[in-house]
Amino acid sequence: MDAPAIAIVCDSMGQLDLGWIETSDAQIGWRAAAYTALARTMGSALPIFGYDDLFEEISMYYWDGEIEDKAARDALVAYHGADPEDLEDTILPSDMNDRRPDWMIAANAAPLRSLPNGLRSALRNLRCSHRALRALPDEKNAWHFDGATLHEYLPDLEECSSLPPLTLVPVEQFAREVDDVARHGMEYGFMDIAGLCPLPDAARVTDWFASLEAGARLLLAAQELIQLDPDTL
Repeated sequence: MDAPAIAIVCDSMGQLDLGWIETSDAQIGWRAAAYTALARTMGSALPIFGYDDLFEEISMYYWDGEIEDKAARDALVAYHGADPEDLEDTILPSDMNDRRPDWMIAANAAPLRSLPNGLRSALRNLRCSHRALRALPDEKNAWHFDGATLHEYLPDLEECSSLPPLTLVPVEQFAREVDDVARHGMEYGFMDIAGLCPLPDAARVTDWFASLEAGARLLLAAQELIQLDPDTL
């Protein structure tokens, strides 16, 4: 840790407000296209977890890493002492997957060419901003960090949860699961770092500001998508 560094820290916690994607009566294909785009891009600039991350955490928490119902039942009996005759009300992988609203499922996303112009433009802007941020070298990216370097500068984070503080998972459908995986973070803190960039020389500060702007453009593009009014598309 010879060089100074700048960190970006997220002070927010909980579910990202998905606006019309979650609450409107717009076509499922539109909503799924928007949600899928957010799920594929937001992790490049925010400490955030999506449904796949939640499912993986819950799989380890409940079913010892199993992702199929039969194997999950076997794990509950073998490792958690569950009664094989008393698993009727137990949450299994298929139960969790079936709870997803249709707009959360990527396969339901409408093709880009079939979307209304306003939504298509917002999605293109989000994807272009994401590509621009991802094209930056890691060492010049304000929104990137690696674990080893992070713990050199911020050793206290070793005590906190590895879970990010933000999620794209709708808490209304998955309150129990989110509460279970977030318990450690609520007690000891979440991994709330969005990026940490060492600055070995003054020129790197210029790179940092340029990459900061690239990440801000991505966040603004996401905000634009979430704030669309589907009734005017």
